[in-house]
Formats: sequence, C-alpha cells, structure tokens
Amino acid sequence: MNDVQYQKHFIPLESNPEVFTKLSHKLGVAESLRFVDIWALDEVEHLPRPALALVLVFPTSAEYEQRKSAEDAGRQEYTKILGDGLTWLPQTINNACGLYAILHAACNGDVRLSIRPKSLLAGFIDAFQTRQPRDCAKFLEDSTDLETIYKEAAMQGDSSVPMDAQEEVDFHYVCFVKTKHSCIFEMDGDRKGPIDKGVKLKPEDDMLSAVSIAVVKECIERESSRNLNFSLMALVETKSSDGA
Repeated sequence: MNDVQYQKHFIPLESNPEVFTKLSHKLGVAESLRFVDIWALDEVEHLPRPALALVLVFPTSAEYEQRKSAEDAGRQEYTKILGDGLTWLPQTINNACGLYAILHAACNGDVRLSIRPKSLLAGFIDAFQTRQPRDCAKFLEDSTDLETIYKEAAMQGDSSVPMDAQEEVDFHYVCFVKTKHSCIFEMDGDRKGPIDKGVKLKPEDDMLSAVSIAVVKECIERESSRNLNFSLMALVETKSSDGA
C-alpha cells in the first residue's frame, strides 16, 4: 500500500463477482452490468460481451512496493480537474482498493453512461466535475452513505471478515479501463495518477480483446515469479440483471 496516513479504514472487499456486482448496483451502476470471473486469459470466448472494464487482484510484496516507488519517483501527481475526462481517484481510505476499483470502472468509459440518475454515483460524478482528484477523494471520505453501503457489501461473501479494519492485507486491486479515445489506462489509487499502458484499441474492441488481455498478462507475468495467487474479473453487459 502507499504511505498515506489514513483517516478512515474499511474492511477489505472479497474478490467475488457477486459481491462486486451487488455493491456496484447499490452505488448506481445499471443492473444490466455485472462482474464475472475470468478463469483463463486464453479462454474468454464464452464470457458475456461487451466487457467494459477489468479488475485484477494480486498479492503485494516487498519487491512490488519497491518497484512501484521507483516508477512513481519521477512522476508528478495527477491534479487535473476531472470534468468529463479521465477520472482517477487517489486512495485515501485504507483497505478499500476494491471499492476504488469499482469507482474507477464506473466513472470512466462507457460504464459512466450507464449510471442511474439520482444514484449515489451520479451525485459523485456531478461533484467531481469541478474538483481535483484529492478533493474528490476527500468528498468520498466524508460520504456516510458510501460508508454504509460499502460496509453492508464487505460483510458478504465467503471469506472470514477481519475484525480490525486497520489490519493490513496482502492483496491489492487495480482496474483497467478503455477511454473515449480507445486508450487503455491502469487505474490504481495507490499510484500518482492513471497509467497509460501505451496501447490503443479499435473503437469496436472491448476490454476482452487480444490487446487488453496482453496488457493484463504483462502485469501478471511481472509478479508471477513470486506468487501465483491472482484473480481477474470483467465488468460486462448482460441482457438481464441479477436483481441486486
């Protein structure tokens, strides 16, 4: 994790597509969208399409933290007014990287167009229009509605829930999104800003295209010599909701 002195701590969110789907719907993502597991990167043909975002969860390590610090050392923190462009949020709530992955997926690309009017997410996006990222992060911190909805979701799933929200966990979530210009960005609130992966999709391509999968494979292979405990979810569009 980063060196932020956190003022708020959340219980970690289980890497479970049902939990992620229910939370995203509660926040305001259209119920035609849901998260699904990707079990094999070379076998995505059977998954619902289009895929609008990818969420990767991976184990952190001392080597990972050192490389992250080295890569960010020469970067300036992203301070652009968010407006209608790329929405990156610095993570200022401890252990809430799963939540930030959902927010990054929801506030970028075509997912943003699906947000239900008058939902909590719609209110966030409206508030983000004139704020810099750090101000947006504070806005999220101060939201009691967000905390209530998140806590309910974090208590679900199959894993045992930590009794202490300040207890550090050894895994981390990042989100990959397609911008309106068809570029792929890695969205991680523990970094200094959105990371341009240097590739561009065709306008008709979704996030399960060969180009997108190659980006994720590269991230996994970079860490897999130390730990194989990775999982990947896609946010996909379906014809019916799950009733969440």
